[in-house]
Amino acid sequence: MRCPFCGHEETQVKDSRPTEDAAAIRRRRSCPACGARFTTFERVQLRELTIVKKNGRRAPFDRDKLMRSIGLATRKRPIEPDRIERMVNGIVRRLESMGENEIKSDHVGELVMEGLANLDPVAYVRFASVYRNFREAKDFEEFVGKLGADERDKDK
Repeated sequence: MRCPFCGHEETQVKDSRPTEDAAAIRRRRSCPACGARFTTFERVQLRELTIVKKNGRRAPFDRDKLMRSIGLATRKRPIEPDRIERMVNGIVRRLESMGENEIKSDHVGELVMEGLANLDPVAYVRFASVYRNFREAKDFEEFVGKLGADERDKDK
C-alpha cells in the first residue's frame, strides 16, 4: 500500500480489526519513510459493476461516490454514520446480487431513494430534489404533497 502522504511504496500494518458490521477490515498503517499514520478499509467485491448513465455513457461503479451523494443528502441531520454505512452496504449488496454487470443509474437512484425514505424524510427530499431534477418550488411542493399523502395513507 502506497503512503498517501509521501508516496513511499511500502507501509506497515499496525492493527487490523473488522468493522462494526463485519463488512470490511479496518487496517491502521504507518509509513516507515515519513512516519505518517493512516487507515485503510478492505471490502469484499463480488463483481465489477458498471453504471449506465441516462445519456448511455458507462462508468465504473464508485462506492465512494455513492457515499458522498448520500452524505450530502444527510448532512447536518441527526443520523449516525454507521446507519448510513449499513444503508450503503445494503445497496451495494443488492446491486452485486442482481447478477448483472451493467446497472442503470436510475435503479441505483431508486435504491437510494428507498433507503433514505426509511432513514430520514428531510434527506429523502434533499436527494429527490437532485435525483428528480426539481427546477422550481412547485416541483418541491408536489413531491412533498405526495409524501404527506403517502404518510397519511400509512396511518390509516
